[in-house]
Amino acid sequence: METIDYLPKVSDSDQKQVTVIGASGKLGRYMVQHALDRGYKVVGVARAKSAEKLADFEGRIEIFLGDTDDREVIRKAVAGSDAVLTVLVPWGVKGYATGTAQAVLDFAEPDARLVFSSGWHISLDGKDVYSKKLKLIVNVGGAIAKLLRFADIGDQVRATNLIFESGRRWTLVRGSDLEEGTSEGLPVWSEHVGDPILASNLTKRIDFALFMVAAIENDDLIEQAPAIVGRLSDSAIAYSIAVAS
Repeated sequence: METIDYLPKVSDSDQKQVTVIGASGKLGRYMVQHALDRGYKVVGVARAKSAEKLADFEGRIEIFLGDTDDREVIRKAVAGSDAVLTVLVPWGVKGYATGTAQAVLDFAEPDARLVFSSGWHISLDGKDVYSKKLKLIVNVGGAIAKLLRFADIGDQVRATNLIFESGRRWTLVRGSDLEEGTSEGLPVWSEHVGDPILASNLTKRIDFALFMVAAIENDDLIEQAPAIVGRLSDSAIAYSIAVAS
C-alpha cells in the first residue's frame, strides 16, 4: 500500500491563511506543523496557560491567547483565514464545544473551509454501528466525566449538530483511538463506523492531524464526516488486499 507522509507545498502566490483553534494541544501542534510544511500562513488560538507549548513555532505563526469559546478571540483569529481547523473538545459542563463551534460558524469568512475534529461516537446520519465496548466507554465514561464536571459528551453532540445544519463548507473528521509514533501517511476513511476497513480502531495522532490539513484542499469531503483509521493498520491492509483480489 502506498504511503503518503507529506502534503505538496503551495507556491507563495497561492499561499492561504489557516487558523488552528486549539493549537497548543497535541493534535493542534501537529496540525500547525503540517500546515507550515504545506506552505500556509498559520494563525493559532491557545489558552494563555498553554502558550509555552507553542514555543517551537515562535516567529513562524501568529498566536491569539484565550479560550476557544471566547467569541472575541475567535472573531479576531479567523478574520481573513481561508480555512479554520478546530479541535472540538467538550471540556467542562458549560457548553465549551458548542460555544467554540458557534463562534467559528458565526465569524469565519463566508467561503472558508471549516474542518472540525471529534471521535467516532459522533454520527452524521445515524447509520454507524458501534461495538459494545465503545458504547460502554461513551455511556459510562461520559456519565462519570459529566458527574465530575470534567467533560460533557452531549455538548460535543450539540456542537456537531450545529455544524451539520450550518450550510457552511464543513468537514467533521472522526478519529479512532490515537497513539503517538512515526507517520504512516494519510489515513484511510469510511462513511460509517462499523465498516470493516475501520476495525483496527487505531491511528497515529500525527496522521489524524495530516488528514485535517489535507481536508482543506479536498472538496469531496465537504459536508462529510469521514471516520478514519491508520492506513497501515491491519484492517486497512486487509481491506486493500480483499478489494484487489
